[in-house]
Amino acid sequence: MSDLPDLPCPIAPYVPHRHAMCLLERLVALDDGFLAAETCPGPGDPFATPRGIPGWVGLEWLAQAVAAWAGVQAARRGAPPAIGFLVGSRRYACPAGHFALGRRVRVEVTLDFRADNGLAEFHGRVLAPGGEPLAEGRLQVFEPHRRGASPPDETP
Repeated sequence: MSDLPDLPCPIAPYVPHRHAMCLLERLVALDDGFLAAETCPGPGDPFATPRGIPGWVGLEWLAQAVAAWAGVQAARRGAPPAIGFLVGSRRYACPAGHFALGRRVRVEVTLDFRADNGLAEFHGRVLAPGGEPLAEGRLQVFEPHRRGASPPDETP
């Protein structure tokens, strides 16, 4: 890919999420159909509990990685990150039920397909530092501006 910053780099410029709701910290790898990001959730995380981060938050991490992938594509066109929607997920599983606080995780998404009407599907995984899988699933997403509508911050 061209026109990309050196990696690793902060993820915030590539997602529409702001402040505490930007749950991922940095981009660590990417290409035309793949993105890897990292985060290390701590006690100040908005979803932190005494047991750690609930397993369902991994789905949001995957969705934000997809948003970052789309944001990188937008940046290559000179556009800001656009709003997208998580339409659904299939077979999301997080066997441990929680992610440990203070333990870095790697979040990977791989593009399975992207249609002209704005729909796309990604395979996502959350991995421990040693590469062992902590969560996995498929995400179906929708980018309304990909089917011809103007992005929310642009006038027609």
